[in-house]
Amino acid sequence: MTEPPAQVESSRWDYFLRTWQQLDVPDGWRAEIVDDNGVVLEAPPSDPHNYIAVRVNRALARAVPDDWGIYQTLGIQVPAVERLYMPDLVVMPESVVLDPSRSPCPADEAELVVEIVSKSSKDTDRKNKLWGYAHGPVPLYLLVDAWDENGPSVTLYEQPGNGRYNHATTVDFGEKITLPEPFGLDIDTSKFPGPDTWPA
Repeated sequence: MTEPPAQVESSRWDYFLRTWQQLDVPDGWRAEIVDDNGVVLEAPPSDPHNYIAVRVNRALARAVPDDWGIYQTLGIQVPAVERLYMPDLVVMPESVVLDPSRSPCPADEAELVVEIVSKSSKDTDRKNKLWGYAHGPVPLYLLVDAWDENGPSVTLYEQPGNGRYNHATTVDFGEKITLPEPFGLDIDTSKFPGPDTWPA
């Protein structure tokens, strides 16, 4: 957690953003600004988490055009609500990623973000980031949730407007979730590991 000094002259958001840019984050860890408490560090993800990320990445790779990339360690910012996230996966045009004046990348340039819920990130991914991505606005938010109290699920949030997503589709692990154009593909969730295979 990083709090700005009381006498700081620039805005709190500028201070948090500068702090994030100057951090020397340990390998595998992620630094994000997920709430009003400033920069927080997230521990490296577990093996089941990484396995799901690889499977989603493979599916997306069949659909994205050559001038888009699928990134696992890309910071995206939502200045309007003073948030900065590092999604588990984000699809972003290469032209944005390669423009140093747009780093960290603006969330409204993302085509899709994917978050894979860990036991420790349930509230962050389901609430904080859902709210933040809707304010981005990021057009598609895919939430993979092995810890859903109703059973492991995948939810696709669409149609952001007025700070919320206006449409959501949820399927159970084992079913296919359809991403609309510009992706136009189904992601098969049948091999996604359930909570019994995750670390305690």
